[in-house]
Amino acid sequence: MAFLRNSYNDGDLDILIINLNEPPSLLRNDLVAKANWMKIKLQGVKSNRGAIGARVLTHYGGKTQAQAVLSQSSFFSCNDSRLHFGLGTADSVDVEVFWPSGLHESFKSLAPNQLITIREGVGRVPNLGWSKS
Repeated sequence: MAFLRNSYNDGDLDILIINLNEPPSLLRNDLVAKANWMKIKLQGVKSNRGAIGARVLTHYGGKTQAQAVLSQSSFFSCNDSRLHFGLGTADSVDVEVFWPSGLHESFKSLAPNQLITIREGVGRVPNLGWSKS
C-alpha cells in the first residue's frame, strides 16, 4: 500500500510505502532547488464534507493547472486529499473552485508557499492546526 502525501508540509511530495511483513518505507523528497507551491484543502458545506468531486484551477505566470478531489487513486493506495500545485517561480496565484453543488468561487492574487483551507460558500478559513514544520 502506498500513500502519496506532503507529510512535512514543506512543499514537496513524499511517498510512504507499507510493505508486506516488513517495516514501512518513507521516500522523502527533499528539494534543493527553490520552487513555489500551494496546497489546498477543501471542505464542502452544501456539497459533501470531503469535497469529493470538486475541481480546482490555478492560474499563475500564464499557466493553468487543474485538479479534482478524488476518494481514492488506485487499488490499495490513497493520496492526500489536499491538492498540491507546483508553481515554479510564480509569485502569486489565482484559484478557482468548482464545487459539486454548482457553486463557483474565485480567489485572486494569493501568495505561494502556503497551505490554505477553503470552505464552500465561506472562503478561506484558518488552517485548523496545520504547520509548516
